Amino acid sequence: MTDDTFEIAGRKFSSRLIIGTGKYKDYAENAAAAEASGAEIVTVAVRRVNLTDRDKPMLVDYVSPEKYTYLPNTAGCFTAEDAIRTLRLAREAGGWDLVKLEVLSDQKTLYPDMAETLKAAELLIKDGFQVMVYCTDDPVYARKLEEVGCCAIMPLGAPIGSGLGIQNPVNIRLIVEQAKVPVLVDAGVGTASDAAIAMELGCDGVLLNTAIAEAKDPIRMARAMKHAVISGREAYLAGRMGRKKYADPSSPLAGLI
Repeated sequence: MTDDTFEIAGRKFSSRLIIGTGKYKDYAENAAAAEASGAEIVTVAVRRVNLTDRDKPMLVDYVSPEKYTYLPNTAGCFTAEDAIRTLRLAREAGGWDLVKLEVLSDQKTLYPDMAETLKAAELLIKDGFQVMVYCTDDPVYARKLEEVGCCAIMPLGAPIGSGLGIQNPVNIRLIVEQAKVPVLVDAGVGTASDAAIAMELGCDGVLLNTAIAEAKDPIRMARAMKHAVISGREAYLAGRMGRKKYADPSSPLAGLI
């Protein structure tokens, strides 16, 4: 699979799995999971992860930004203004311009506020950011986000941290079919089979955090997710057999003894 790369904003990656840096018991476990997953990109919640205070443990000492592409995100932001301010701070702190935008609507569902998301995306792109955007599984809004210049569309599979898997495969497939930029399922993956399903739908990648961090054995689950993404991608490229209403024998009926 070494030649099966994909690009986001002109940057080429071999791994189609992106993992988060939250909910782990410590940074050491996070680093071990990142290694086991084979991921090349890690998301960083700018408002929650220590990137600058040397008096406390720092993520960069465990998950090196020289080895991994850091993807600052706006987790915990509920307005376009908060998201824009957060990402501008991230750019000042680390020089990052490839970012993940999420603007949430409420604490209970953590669903994206799509009006605020679209507003923030337009302003960030005008400000020179390359925006990967977390969104609902709405093909219309996905198209609008691509039209304003987002470099990757990331529809949710299910609510953040729910582990419910891909709840609306039809819409995910519609988004994939119309998109001219990478599409990655972001949120809702609970186990390896969910990641494989996302890839079998034709997604370019999967972004997840809780499914690994809250597994009983996070390192083993990280390894499982790595293989699931590869397996799902291979199955999509292979082209699955058609579904049939009745049985179709594997052996020919002609020439029986």
